[in-house]
Amino acid sequence: MKLNLENKVALVTGVSREIGIGAAIARRLAAAGARIFATYYRPYDAAMPWGDRPDEAGIILVELDQLSAAAGLEADLGQPETPARIMAAARDQFGHVDILVNNATRDFAADLTQIDAAMLDAHYAVNVRGPLLLMQAFYEQHDSRPGGRIINLTSGQNVSKMPDSIPYVTTKAAIEGLTLSLSATAAQKGITVNTIDPGATDTGWMSPELKAELARLTDLGRVGEPDD
Repeated sequence: MKLNLENKVALVTGVSREIGIGAAIARRLAAAGARIFATYYRPYDAAMPWGDRPDEAGIILVELDQLSAAAGLEADLGQPETPARIMAAARDQFGHVDILVNNATRDFAADLTQIDAAMLDAHYAVNVRGPLLLMQAFYEQHDSRPGGRIINLTSGQNVSKMPDSIPYVTTKAAIEGLTLSLSATAAQKGITVNTIDPGATDTGWMSPELKAELARLTDLGRVGEPDD
């Protein structure tokens, strides 16, 4: 059955890279007819290995707008007021928001010997507080019409060891742990809440050696791709 999201509005965070999961999700939703409000944050991307392409977010928005109506906002989810600002901007642009995809993340490598309070707080702000406040804002604006959806992206912290990513796995585990409890409240307005672990996905961060190692562990013999 073909997915039909005509007259729906989807808010997707972390849509900043052409080969990223956020962009792939936004494309799929737009192709199904949803209007897309996307967020991105270039200062974070600039500090990553792919940071030499600061124009990617704009390129993605143009592409999305050709599939369906699309708009975007540069927003730092590490700031407490940002989630409310994002939701207000999305509603100003398109009206009621039907779908929230919490995809944006912060992920700087650190093992147990390297973590400190500031690092943990920075990851918590983007990976837990930001998405949670966005879910609150989404719930408050939702008018119980059919099709309310919250989708959170998590990681493989429950299926494999990630000792070099302690701040990341700690905060991703928190989001996964919240899902069941949040779904009870969200159901009062007909909203479903789900958390998805896409698995090891090639978004440009893997070395050839790591990709080969991970591929050997999968039944398909390859790592995941954003379009999966």
